[in-house]
Parts: sequence; C-alpha cells; structure tokens
Amino acid sequence: MIYPKIPLAQTVIALCKAKNITDIVLSPGSRNAPLTIGFTHDDFFNAYSVVDERCAAFFAMGISQQTRRPSALVCTSGSALLNYYPAVCEAFYSDIPLIVISADRPAEKIDIGDGQTIRQENVYANHILFSANLIEGEDEFNEAQIQIALHTAVTQKGPVHINVPFEEPLYEVVEADVPVFKPWFPEVMPEADEHAWTAEFLERWNSAQRKMILVGVNHPGDIPREYLDVLGKDPSVIVFTETTSNLHHPDFFPGIDKIIAPIEKTEEALEKLRPELLLTFGGLVVSKKIKAFLRKYAPKWHYHVDAKKAYDTFFCLTYHFKTDPATFFANSIPAMHYVAGDYRAYWSEAKERREKKHDMYTESTPFSDFKVYHHIFQAIPERQLLQFSNSATIRYAQLFAMKTGWQIFCNRGTSGIDGSTSTAIGASVASGLPATLVTGDLSFFYDSNALWNNYKREDFRIIVVNNGGGGIFRILPGHKNTDNFDTYFETVHGLSAEHLCKMYGLTYIKADHEAGLKKGLKLLYEEAEGPRLLEVFTPRTVNDGVLIDYFRHLSDNFDE
Repeated sequence: MIYPKIPLAQTVIALCKAKNITDIVLSPGSRNAPLTIGFTHDDFFNAYSVVDERCAAFFAMGISQQTRRPSALVCTSGSALLNYYPAVCEAFYSDIPLIVISADRPAEKIDIGDGQTIRQENVYANHILFSANLIEGEDEFNEAQIQIALHTAVTQKGPVHINVPFEEPLYEVVEADVPVFKPWFPEVMPEADEHAWTAEFLERWNSAQRKMILVGVNHPGDIPREYLDVLGKDPSVIVFTETTSNLHHPDFFPGIDKIIAPIEKTEEALEKLRPELLLTFGGLVVSKKIKAFLRKYAPKWHYHVDAKKAYDTFFCLTYHFKTDPATFFANSIPAMHYVAGDYRAYWSEAKERREKKHDMYTESTPFSDFKVYHHIFQAIPERQLLQFSNSATIRYAQLFAMKTGWQIFCNRGTSGIDGSTSTAIGASVASGLPATLVTGDLSFFYDSNALWNNYKREDFRIIVVNNGGGGIFRILPGHKNTDNFDTYFETVHGLSAEHLCKMYGLTYIKADHEAGLKKGLKLLYEEAEGPRLLEVFTPRTVNDGVLIDYFRHLSDNFDE
C-alpha cells in the first residue's frame, strides 16, 4: 500500500484508522501532501475533495451531523485553516464532532518570512475542545496528543484541532504496512450521584399545576414515542416544540410564536402561560419570543437535560441533569404523576383558534414570502432530509406545519448564514436520503462555492426564496425605504441563481407568481437526472407588511 514516507503523517493516518474515522474531506495544497497521499491511497477512507476550505468545513460538518461520528478535515498551511473557523464555531456550539488536521511548517520556520505561513498553534483557542500541536521527532508525545484529540471528538461531540508540522520533501512515498495502533480509552470517571436532585425534581413535578417543556434542536428518533405519549396526555403539561426539534405529537405545541405573539401585549394571558416548572432539552432555541417571555415571566424552577452542557438561557437555571433525554425520561416517567388542571386544555383551545386564523390568513394573503413558504411546505415530499438556512427561512418555517417524514436540520449553533448550502450537500451525501435545502437569497449567494464539488446527489434539490436582499431587516426595528437602509442593511441586489446553475450543472427553474410557483414545485420534484434548483422571486417591499399583518390577524381580539 502506498503511504507517505514521513513517519508523522503515517502516525496521523494510522490513528484515524484505528479510531474508525472514515470520512476525510481534503482541500488541495502542497504542505498537506503527505496526508492527502496517505488518506487517498487507503480504501478504508471515504475521501472527498472540496477546494474552498470554508465550504469543505461545512460539508464535513454536514456529514458528521448525519453520521453522528467525527469526519476529518485536511488542509495546507497558512490562511487555509482560518477558513475552517466558521464551521468550527458552528460545530462547537452544535455539539457536532469534527477533526481539523492542518499541515504546518516546523516551529523554526514560523515568522522568518516564508510564504503561506502563519501562527497556527492554538488558532481556534476559544472554540475548540482540544488542540494537539505536534512536534517533529517526538513520537510518544505526538501519539498521545493525537489519541486524546480523536477520543475527545468522539466522546465529547465537538471540534478538535491537530496541527502537524512537515519538513520538505513532502511527496515521497513508501510501499509498506503502516504500524497498527490501538485506540486509547481513558479511565471512565464515575458519574455524579443525582439521586437527591432527581427526587427533588420529581416532588416538584408531581405538585406543579403548570409545567412547560421546551425542546430545541433534537435529532430525529432520539425520544421514544411512549415517553411522548405520557407527556402529551398530562393536563398540567404543555410541550413547546421547535421546527428543529423533530418531535411530532398531536398534543404538543409546535409554532411557538403563533401562541405567544398574539398575547404579547396582554398581561393576564401572559401570566396564564407562565409555568411553575420549566423542563428543557435539545439544542439552541430559534424563537426570540419564547426567550423573552421566559426571561420576564420566569418559572420557579428550570431543569435542563443534556449529557454535555446547559445554558442558563432564561437566567433561572435550577439544575442540569447530565444525561441524554431518553435515559432521563426512562428513569423519571415511571415516577411522574398526572396533575389535575386546565393548563394544557386552555392553551390547546388557543392553539386551535390560532390554527384556524392561520388558515384563513394564508388563503387571503397576496403573493409574498409568507405565501411562498406555505406552498413550499405543501409540496415537499414526505420522505425528505430537509435543511433550512438561517435568518428569515428558519423563522418562517416555525409558522407552518412540518410533515412527520421530514428530518429537519439547521445550523443553529451560531445561527450564521454562511455554510448552509455546503452543510446540506454534505448531509445529503451522508444520509442517503433525498434532500431539500430551503434558503434565502443572501445565504445562497454567500455560500455559492458550495456547488463547486462533484458530490451533489441526483435527488438533491434547492429552493431559493429571492426577495432581493436581506428581507429579515425589513421586519426588525429600523428606518426602512431609505438609500442607507437599502444599501447597508437590506443590501438590495439584482442577482439570480440562473448562471450559477448553468456553471455547476443544476437544472434551473424560475417562478415569480403563484401559478408559476405551483408549476415550479411540481417540476422540482419530478424524477429527473441531476440536482435541481427552484428560484422564487418575491416582492421585496410587500413581504414585511404581510408578516406583520399575520401576527395581528392571530390576535384573539381581531375578528374577521
């Protein structure tokens, strides 16, 4: 088998193999040639070539998002690894395992004027779980550092960085068996005894008449249905689920903003919604309205369930149960009792009223972003990996019903618009499912290099809602319809995805009115060779008014 001649490169490759790191995303370069040679000549690895390092990092993150195992990134020295940083941050806050392997020059060659050389040691210091800065010739030290890095990525679910110095020559190879390493496993520390906290939690749970469960980002299928049924039938419990929660139950409350927005100015209704006890699990929450509500109308007790971390998002965290939600419910539900009351019944009636008003408004509203998203969610097939970009797209998705066959993801760790397309393509490759990316225009154009690879599946689909700028800024407070606003906030443009589709080999479909949208959605999901993109042009200056009127229409004191 062909391997690089440099022993340190052999060690990195062999330890990745020992730890079963199979997915390797490489960007071209010279300093990383020893690693590229080794990874691409061993059939054990699935090697992908993505030129743009920023896109490569999100592509790899999309793979890990689906496999829930680390994928590795390999880049050359210099600014290349800086382009990984947005995805490293996203992986850090989204608990996605990622291994960054950067080639470097030896320490004595740093800061002497050599090209493509920067200070790479600890470059991700604030957003990394472990940094291994290897040293040429220090075999035992290097092996230990690599082992710790790989084990950390696997067990702690986040990004790690391995910085590998290579001296020239870089391209020499050998035909040999690389030494076999056994993966390192540290001693397992005993978990903290949570018996007392569990008993106290259950006592409070079984006495509280108003309990709220709020679920953030959650992987599909992680919570058994039997636990959902128990929670859904308790009259003292309301379960708020976000689009990214991937939880579906007829007694739960999706569309959080549809409940809260119409009562924001009604003190009595807000007090009725205030929980005595709040239980949260899952990742970060999209809804600003639920955050603002729970910060002002804080519960007596807030418990968070997560094996890794707990954020004090609402400034009232009581205790963090360090376990996964399925295990937590398996241990606690047998001791939970139903508590009489009208908490769920009251808000169930409110939910029904909101849904009726939602349907009425959707029928009467003009062609706009709101109307477009309504038709999009009607048309996307049932069995689908669904990726949303950030800003307006994920927020509109919160307002509409999601189909139970969808597996829904969005980069909510840092909530940036960068990398959504790259993540979706990587995720589609790893999942094996038909995939759809729903994205806004700025997010799509920002990450257009994501299309520059050979891994777009035949059944990959993109829907670009093009409102000619950053439409979300028209909804936020600020002075609209001025030259300053148009140029520096909304960033008005006249771009189209048509030429990008032609360059990268996607079938392009266009729609700019309701009948054209329905036709375009039908064409998008017809069986066809190659990926397809539907671009929907909406009226830039109409969209914000339609959305504002929507929330006004939902209000209980608005009769129509």
